[in-house]
Amino acid sequence: MPAFPGTGIRAVLCTASLLLGALGTAAAPAVAGPERPGAPLTCRGKGVDPGASVRHRTETVIDAPPHTIWRLQTEIAHWPLWKGSVDSAERLDHGPFRKGSAFRWTMPVPPNPVTPATRLEITSTVEQLKHGSCIRWTGPATAEGLRIDGIHVWTFTRVPGGVRVATEETHTGPQVEAVPEVATEILRQGLEAWLRDLKTAAEARSRAGLY
Repeated sequence: MPAFPGTGIRAVLCTASLLLGALGTAAAPAVAGPERPGAPLTCRGKGVDPGASVRHRTETVIDAPPHTIWRLQTEIAHWPLWKGSVDSAERLDHGPFRKGSAFRWTMPVPPNPVTPATRLEITSTVEQLKHGSCIRWTGPATAEGLRIDGIHVWTFTRVPGGVRVATEETHTGPQVEAVPEVATEILRQGLEAWLRDLKTAAEARSRAGLY
């Protein structure tokens, strides 16, 4: 990996922050709960990286059938239709979404005074899954001069009023670990935006009688 001086780290992270803001993810969060409520999330006994300095957990309740939420979350190729920060997504395998499934998705990073326009590419692999209940995937996100290794856990629980969707993610890598407060804030914005988009899409489909 190329050298990445401290000023460059901040430049790339600020670029990501600009991206999140441009896509509307820096708005006040629409999800409830403290930063890390309760015990760490797990799927089939596996969770996020316990030693990571960059982590965030959040949740929301979605008023939609469980199968609608699950289908939106696991039909990877359709993410760009409802998830505002994704411009491409593809499965790298075929068949049902399952343990071992892999997928590649991208997010644009706009130009700024320090770095040219680029694209963040994420390659994720499902490590654990229980249909309708939880997903845990891992994988790197890369762009010029930047690599982030992530572990991401999702849980789906029936509650009064719908389904509680909770998510927790950790990031490791020299660039993000050099500025953990900045990297954690960017992660927070991204996860809360994802939940807002998922809630909006699932509830709209439920009202329309789709899925």
